[in-house]
Amino acid sequence: MQASELYGRQLALTPLEAQDLPAATQKFVALRVTANRLQCQRCGSVLNRQAAQLPRDQFYCYDCLNLGRVSTLTSLYHISEPNDFPKVDQLTWQGQLTDQQASCAAMIQTKFEAHQRQLLWAVTGAGKTEMLFPGLAWALAQGWRVAIASPRVDVCLELHPRLQAAFANLEIALLHGRQITPYRYCQLTICTTHQLLRFRAAFDVLIVDEVDAFPFAANPRLGYAVEQALKPVSALLYLTATPSQDLLRQVRQHELGLSYLPLRFHQQLLPPIRVTLQPRYWERLKKGKLPWPLRPWLADYANRGQRFLIFVPRVAQLAVVQAAIQQVYPGLKGLTVHASDPERLAKVQAMRNLDVQYLVTTTILERGVTFPGIDVIVLGADDPIFSTAALVQIAGRVGRSKARPTGLVRFICRSYARPVKRAIRQIKLVNRKGRRLRAEMPVVSPLE
Repeated sequence: MQASELYGRQLALTPLEAQDLPAATQKFVALRVTANRLQCQRCGSVLNRQAAQLPRDQFYCYDCLNLGRVSTLTSLYHISEPNDFPKVDQLTWQGQLTDQQASCAAMIQTKFEAHQRQLLWAVTGAGKTEMLFPGLAWALAQGWRVAIASPRVDVCLELHPRLQAAFANLEIALLHGRQITPYRYCQLTICTTHQLLRFRAAFDVLIVDEVDAFPFAANPRLGYAVEQALKPVSALLYLTATPSQDLLRQVRQHELGLSYLPLRFHQQLLPPIRVTLQPRYWERLKKGKLPWPLRPWLADYANRGQRFLIFVPRVAQLAVVQAAIQQVYPGLKGLTVHASDPERLAKVQAMRNLDVQYLVTTTILERGVTFPGIDVIVLGADDPIFSTAALVQIAGRVGRSKARPTGLVRFICRSYARPVKRAIRQIKLVNRKGRRLRAEMPVVSPLE
């Protein structure tokens, strides 16, 4: 194993696997065992002794097993991050930020320079990625190591080509659980938040995109991974369009700085949500029939070639909806996709490549993916699976293209559930602030 494979990393190895490591390698306890406590040092989990038991009074961590076994039979091996990177001209992007984007970008860079923590709260389609470019270019020019992490692999797959195009002279690592190419040491890394568990004191700047998304928001191990992957002196930036109450609490308590942008990059507002109440929509779909008004909407899409997404609450409903569509409109070419679909990445790419006109999907595509010019339909938007944040993010898939900055967001519900009402109100609030900003009036944070 080359030394660079351990720079800023922590790998769980047995003594036999570790016998030829470089002299600079440090060794850490992988599983800390005391009389009253059993804790994994990679993911931070406090474990149930009985569940973690191995033969001969040994133990393992069941919480991060998908990254390889950590046990009392292994140790964590690490080499301190040397920031050993070649000097290259980093930013090759020739685009132009709006005045509002440039203001947020300048604040981001200032926070990087000061090694501070920051939340960028920007409406979906505001151009968060482009606002990172000046700060990233500055950090990379200092020789700093940088990572952009997201809870969703789809977000990472969308970010990687965009960042590679913007920093064409820079080798960028892409790390996720389905990656088959070997790890390589790079100055800029794009990865899922789970992959951060393999890093220790690696990054001078760490950016967490879609910070409120599952599984990050519900998994304390991933928060532990973020803290562990950061150097003791470093900068942390959270990105989201729908911040959690915990993030807003940190802003109010001055634990996080805040940049706020309620206007999209093309200066257009978010498309409003249109709700149709249809109490028996699912009963009709189970009989292979399309409920009103889904049938005329799809007829219009078939005639115009309009691309669209249909969101459903549960995986079991995907095939039912797809079968009903194909029975009535066999000429419409589409696919179903969900989180554990083995062809998930290929299907999403087919939609990007315009090979299909639509996808029927679960919430896995609620955020972080861009299909220009689409409309969105949510079947059962009042189902408990759809939170307010999820509905706002789904609506944000529409109107993201400068060529088509508008579009339709349609919800079919049995009732006006609370998350539906809140999503409608939140988009109206953001749009009011967007109009004020567009009119060059001062815009204050919603916290004020």
